[in-house]
Amino acid sequence: MTTPKLLVEYAKSNRSSCKICSMNIAVGSPRLGVSTKDPRGFDIVKWHHLTCHPTKSHGLGALEEIKGFSSLKSSEQDLLRNLAAKTSSSQFISGVNREEIEADALELKKRKLFGAENGKKLELNFCLSNVKSKYKDASLPPNWKAFDTLIFNDCEEGLHDTGRIAAFDFDGCLANTSVKRIGADAWSLMYPSIPGKLQELYRGGHKLVIFTNESNIERWKNKRQHAVDSKIGRLDSFIKLVKVPIQVFIACGLGSKKVDPDDPFRKPMPGMWRIMADHFNSGISIDMNQSFYVGDAAGRPDDHSDADIKFAQAIGVKFFVPEEYFIA
Repeated sequence: MTTPKLLVEYAKSNRSSCKICSMNIAVGSPRLGVSTKDPRGFDIVKWHHLTCHPTKSHGLGALEEIKGFSSLKSSEQDLLRNLAAKTSSSQFISGVNREEIEADALELKKRKLFGAENGKKLELNFCLSNVKSKYKDASLPPNWKAFDTLIFNDCEEGLHDTGRIAAFDFDGCLANTSVKRIGADAWSLMYPSIPGKLQELYRGGHKLVIFTNESNIERWKNKRQHAVDSKIGRLDSFIKLVKVPIQVFIACGLGSKKVDPDDPFRKPMPGMWRIMADHFNSGISIDMNQSFYVGDAAGRPDDHSDADIKFAQAIGVKFFVPEEYFIA
């Protein structure tokens, strides 16, 4: 078997998926390929996210010799340098050691996430093998997945992973909704300026992300499918209306004073952000100074809670209330 070669490039489409984590590699995101010669005479390339590359079985070696390395942004070159420093081998191992590749995959799947809320340490394991196509007994649309008490969408067409994150709450921030109204169409645009603002952010190089709590999905055990269809239907309709790709995370946990008070995903806990940053941003480090979060729950006298402002504080990004961001 011929010695594998490495190459790196920005994904030309959304069609490739990582051979370690099986998740989509977004168009425009950096991907690292292991190229081998098929006995029939053509090259076979197996693509990975930068942080998913199996370093134990395919050492990075001299980075300057990787085809395409010089074309990467400096932040992504630094990421590869850090990965190279963690592997003891500077030469490629001939052949593929299945056990070592699986060990790399297991290590990535069990990566721990840490955060802080009210002085307590947040610790959880994100395991890709536990990502499901259903939330408990409720079916999800084809482009949506579930992990633990979290629901998220697959990569939207045209979504670009980047270090600049423009994050938003949904209910009361982007969409006018009511607990008394249910259904996929039971919403309206919160402010007329929203589509233009989001399109401007997208064109300027930000990745748009929605972080939203929806405890009804967990609470309505006998109507869970209806709650799922209602929430996801609203989000899909909103994304279609504003005409920009958006990454979405829905926290379904019940929150404080309920049966699961320490749910790590429900805002103000930073679990949704950690999942996005560590596992769904193509290994790109986030520029906290160029990122921000907009939400309506700021602890003001008429606000229903202070979950959004505390969420932003736990993450460490700038915070805006919607009327400040979309009207001022």
